[in-house]
Amino acid sequence: MTQLEKQGMAAKQASRVLAIAGSAKKDAALAAIAAALEARKDEILAANAVDMAAAKEAGMRPSLQDRLALDEGRIAGIVDGVRQVAALPDPIGAVTKMYNRPNGLTIGKRRVPLGVIGIIYEARPNVTVDAAALCLKAGNAVILRGGKEAFHSSQAMTAIMRDALEEAGLPADCIALVQDTTRQSATELMALTDYLDVLIPRGGAGLIRSVVENAKVPVIQTGTGVCHVYVDEKADLDMGANIIYNAKTSRPSVCNAAECLLVHAGVADAFLPKAKALLDQKQVELRGCPRAQAILGDCVVPAQEADWDTEYGDYILAVKVVDSAQEAIDFINDHGTGHSEAIVTQDYSAAQHFLDAVDAAAVYVNASTRFTDGGEFGLGAEIGISTQKMHARGPMGVEELTSSKYIIYGSGQIR
Repeated sequence: MTQLEKQGMAAKQASRVLAIAGSAKKDAALAAIAAALEARKDEILAANAVDMAAAKEAGMRPSLQDRLALDEGRIAGIVDGVRQVAALPDPIGAVTKMYNRPNGLTIGKRRVPLGVIGIIYEARPNVTVDAAALCLKAGNAVILRGGKEAFHSSQAMTAIMRDALEEAGLPADCIALVQDTTRQSATELMALTDYLDVLIPRGGAGLIRSVVENAKVPVIQTGTGVCHVYVDEKADLDMGANIIYNAKTSRPSVCNAAECLLVHAGVADAFLPKAKALLDQKQVELRGCPRAQAILGDCVVPAQEADWDTEYGDYILAVKVVDSAQEAIDFINDHGTGHSEAIVTQDYSAAQHFLDAVDAAAVYVNASTRFTDGGEFGLGAEIGISTQKMHARGPMGVEELTSSKYIIYGSGQIR
């Protein structure tokens, strides 16, 4: 039996304990985890310093280093996220329907945990805690397989959480971290059908595609984020400039950052210089269509066809001028990844049509795509942003980490 199979067996056993632990015990465990992470933050920061030193030596680009870096403020945010999850209603045991059949059977549908969840993710140490907390709240054991870039940070946080679980009277194996960060461990996790109930990839397009194509375990597909902001001909241009500046530059490495700006031809001459003035504050590289180039000049890099389908994760923005809202909608549906899309407009009808016609997990009117986030949606943290249409779509909170069972009450009925 491999080390990962041993972890899987232990997680399966722990999941059976956790499934019937009850709300009070789970919430006490989450409170213990939050307190322990807060008390032992120096251990986390020391481990993160090792990861950051290796990232700098390897030449990791600054936007990815920002995803990897932890400081006291970010740890405080992680701790607060755990406490928010603890404060959420427990979905487990909720009966979502109950009805009587003519034969006298009473049939109900009750929320239950998924069981054991595997998470494959990249250089995001906060995911280690967010995923563990959400899985715990929803009664699931979790096996975490993070990227090598964040390994020391994830290892430190997992050890702290496992200690806190034991102190709270739950099995430490409710949370486990794969110690091998090679491709082999990811491949093995994808085939761990005897122990995993579902696998969730969280990361770039390459990682997600690899998991979806190769996993034998059922997969919930989280999203690559090729997100668009469309500035309509009836937009408030100052609002539009502020929205695209926030959506692109507040944290360009995350999946809800905007990667493409679409501008109606009727306002492009006025809007594009206004937007560029803000984007220049962060030295954003613009890759534009010929019409955008004609307005802004040589500072715009000619866009290639691939630019319309690229998740840059950096200070790069594709720009296209369109002739109508319908052209923008068609372009988004052709080139978007079903994650988050926004329209800026003062036209109610245009806004409603955009909401109806754009096929994405989150569609915004006059707001930044950066709000597609479990915390911002009031879900506590999130396990990821699902861009598929089966089971869950959009930010996945505790409810999305549950399944259901039918419960049937009889009085001796036979068929």
